[in-house]
Amino acid sequence: MAATAGYVQKLGAAVKKVAGKRGSSWYTPHMAAATRAIMERIPLVDLVVEVRDARVPLSSEYELLRNFPHSLRHIILLNKMDLASRPQLKVWRAYFEQQNLISYEVNAHNKEHVKEIGSHPNIYVLDTPGVLPPMIPDAEVYSKLALTGAINDCLIGESELAQYFLAIHNLSDEYKKWAKLSMNHSEKITVDGMETSSDSELDKRRKQYATDHTQDFVVHDVRRTLFETVSSFPGNPEAGKDLVELIEAQFSELQKAFKVLVDTQARTKVAAKLLNLYRTGRLGHYTLDSIPRNS
Repeated sequence: MAATAGYVQKLGAAVKKVAGKRGSSWYTPHMAAATRAIMERIPLVDLVVEVRDARVPLSSEYELLRNFPHSLRHIILLNKMDLASRPQLKVWRAYFEQQNLISYEVNAHNKEHVKEIGSHPNIYVLDTPGVLPPMIPDAEVYSKLALTGAINDCLIGESELAQYFLAIHNLSDEYKKWAKLSMNHSEKITVDGMETSSDSELDKRRKQYATDHTQDFVVHDVRRTLFETVSSFPGNPEAGKDLVELIEAQFSELQKAFKVLVDTQARTKVAAKLLNLYRTGRLGHYTLDSIPRNS
């Protein structure tokens, strides 16, 4: 989207700068060795299972596989399906089918999902570590990989990544799901999947785990904050200047929701907590890639 272009260019430039510094890139020696091993072994295999991130089905593609003949059977495994948009995953499955590629959705943390890939198959498996290319020419791909955590946050900056997430979030419909949190403040909060037995019990948990952003009541407050800041914003989030203003207001309000004290590291702390909640699926489900127009 045009409104997020500024964040994309900023992140892309930051990643490229890091990539150019010897010894500081995400492309570590083990990735280089793994890449060589993959290139050597692919001619020996009959079937390749490429694991991609379901949130970025295209940006997480291993481009070097394109160099091998189409006769090589190729299965695309869309991992982290629980963090991606379900409707969008269906669209991507259809897209891969049009490209004559077999694809499956999976949550690797779910044993039942893994069992559906096959149990004790009569095959010899060559496993490889996850790898990234040494250079990525597209700034948007850089940004998406960084946001999903494929590139270490410290190489770019958590604050910048959090701004990018908020830009995407504010232009989506995910926040609308939390309207009831704003309309009914007296609604009972659930803690660890169980309804609290009394207000005093919830108050105790709030005091005991006030700064633990993984607690349900904190997530509740963050969702409410995001809904209220977007829905009450007088400007147009699709306009770049207005979007920047909205995001700055959200950082201020999220600092309160996360109970982060005002100091020189407050913004970074808010960003780190926000990114963690996004990456664990507690702030909605997003598929960041769009189907190629020429498909």
